[in-house]
Amino acid sequence: MVPHLTTALTGPLLELEQRILVAMPRIEHWLRTEWLTHGTPFYASVDLRNAGFKLAPVDTNLFPAGFNNLNPDFLPLCVQAAMAAVEKICPEAQRILLIPENHTRNSFYLQNVAALLNILRQAGLDARIGSISPEITGPTRLALPQGGELLLEPVRRIGNRLVLDDFDSCAILLNNDLSGGIPEILQNLEQSVIPPLHAGWAVRRKTRHFAAYTRVAREFSELIGIDPWLVDPMFTSCGMINFQERVGEDCLASQVSDLLSRIGAKYREYGVTQDPFVIVKADAGTYGMGIMTVKSPDDVRGLNRKQRNKMSVVKEGLEVSEVIIQEGVYTFEHIHDAVAEPVIYMMDHYVVGGFYRVHTGRGIDENLNAPGSHFVPLAFDTPCSLPDCAGQPDTLPNRFYAYGVIARLALLAASLELEDTAPKG
Repeated sequence: MVPHLTTALTGPLLELEQRILVAMPRIEHWLRTEWLTHGTPFYASVDLRNAGFKLAPVDTNLFPAGFNNLNPDFLPLCVQAAMAAVEKICPEAQRILLIPENHTRNSFYLQNVAALLNILRQAGLDARIGSISPEITGPTRLALPQGGELLLEPVRRIGNRLVLDDFDSCAILLNNDLSGGIPEILQNLEQSVIPPLHAGWAVRRKTRHFAAYTRVAREFSELIGIDPWLVDPMFTSCGMINFQERVGEDCLASQVSDLLSRIGAKYREYGVTQDPFVIVKADAGTYGMGIMTVKSPDDVRGLNRKQRNKMSVVKEGLEVSEVIIQEGVYTFEHIHDAVAEPVIYMMDHYVVGGFYRVHTGRGIDENLNAPGSHFVPLAFDTPCSLPDCAGQPDTLPNRFYAYGVIARLALLAASLELEDTAPKG
């Protein structure tokens, strides 16, 4: 079960959240049966937006890089979930090799690697860090900003196994999203590689994920008797885009116009007074790059040079050629007058914590995963491990249970997505 946590959104439970709480037994039973059929990603984080009238995921990351931002109180949950996840892959595992991103100069990311390494070791594993960065040519100790250090060692390939000196592991855990492609050294290994290579951005597409999410959301919505739109962001896409050369501009404007019209119809149906908006972002990639808020088709016509440069490349300098146009979901969560959105972390099929991504310079209709953001860990409100300690949904406004449910729907969608894109044979 997910713990009862405080949230930045105060006030009475909204109707959608109340429906989810009341349906808790049915939801948990349904999710349990789904996990009997579908394999679970090793870990994931999901960015949520709560507009009051709508609660939906806007991004799902299968290589989460913020374990250092979780509340330390969550460590026991992380350790138990890590044990369950590893047992499925290597039932008698003692050793695991963690391969991080090549960001050896990003101290915040290194704190995440340290936190993840600690979880694995607390789960009873002999875990070491193997780097595939060309900069790491020998054992390298990197100081952490909050004290301590990390030891990075260059991996070696012997046959179809990745090893370190005196270290041969059962499994390879990737915390590297493969945005720059799948390195040859990781291909055709006999060790288990988790997440699988096709979960990386070299293969993965956001449109495929949200198509799978739509399937999950429809089934879930039928289960609890709601309109699927209340938990599912509409989307469309454009391929053959080149922002620098203004190729695909008409396709983009046309799709934006159509999606805004469909969102507007839903807003009128539900009496929403805000203006509809969409988010245009690269169909592959992360780190909040290649993203813009759009409220009119005119917003994507005639972009200036700065805007084109911003949209044309993502992580690893990869050129954007495909975009997803996604329904924008407002966030009405605030911390100290700054806009916030919850990010929920899972290992195996368990919610293990989360944090608020907070940005003092962004609005309620903007992407918060941008330079200047900071993180506030979600905190325990009471020592409660159930959706409602008192057994009466009205007595405790446990907003986080609804967040945990929607995040797990996105996790299930990721599972379907990986099944659909797994190499045949």
